[in-house]
Amino acid sequence: QVQLVESGGGSVQPGGSLRLSCKASGFTFSSFFMRWYRQRPGKERELVAAISPNNHIVAVESVKGRFTIARDNRENTVSLQMNNLEADDTAMYYCYANLFNDEYWGKGTLVTVSS
Repeated sequence: QVQLVESGGGSVQPGGSLRLSCKASGFTFSSFFMRWYRQRPGKERELVAAISPNNHIVAVESVKGRFTIARDNRENTVSLQMNNLEADDTAMYYCYANLFNDEYWGKGTLVTVSS
């Protein structure tokens, strides 16, 4: 079955960095878009970044220049390198895949940015 397992969250001070990773299994990873979403406290879940099978990247404006999405099709992983973190980046971060209109979410990894 399809599984998405996130890791790498934690607590960091403003200006710090974290690298999130999502290990995927149960489907042909290299054939599908992969996405990172986040849900900040009191807000709806929102797209952070997406990467196509051939590495075309989409990122929301608020994270451009700070966050980088990447994929490793040999390891079936998608990562999110987050630099210069801000308090407003505090959120639960989720890995997401849409496979022929079936949606799959990981359980999430918590990122807390606080001084």
